[in-house]
Amino acid sequence: MSRVITWQPSGGKPPRPAPGLGHRLRCPRRTGEELLGNHVLITSHDDWPTAEVIAGYRSQSEAEFSFRQLKDPHAVSFRPMHHWTEHNTCVHTFTCLLALQLAHLMRLKARRAGLDLSVRELLGELAAIGETILLYHAERGRPRAHRILTGNTPAQDKLSEIFGLARYAPRRGHG
Repeated sequence: MSRVITWQPSGGKPPRPAPGLGHRLRCPRRTGEELLGNHVLITSHDDWPTAEVIAGYRSQSEAEFSFRQLKDPHAVSFRPMHHWTEHNTCVHTFTCLLALQLAHLMRLKARRAGLDLSVRELLGELAAIGETILLYHAERGRPRAHRILTGNTPAQDKLSEIFGLARYAPRRGHG
């Protein structure tokens, strides 16, 4: 790489190295063919076609992102865990992984319906759908309750349609 990138002092105090792409880039073709953009993938799956090996390598970052999401307290969080027995810890872990899988399946279903959201955005939009209960005093007996959904954004309306949330929503005239 020293044939491509040069380091020069920045002139500050103390002097810091500053990357510079200088005159050495005049012959990058051979250097680029040698060094830049090449990956060596080693696999034990000798029977896989090359395209599947590459797809497997690229999907590794998606799996790593899913594990990072388990640490995100705003999405599907693995912690805090208030369990001390091995059995309860296993059940907690299974529940968190199942929730993460469901969240990704919901995201995929929403994307196929034309709504491209991250898992965090999707769960945030769904969590923001609210229900209000209005109580009307009756002349006799118990107050009458009227349930309505709060005003939704277009994304929330679309998610409600995608996941069929209307079947769970309160209906007018039913308390």
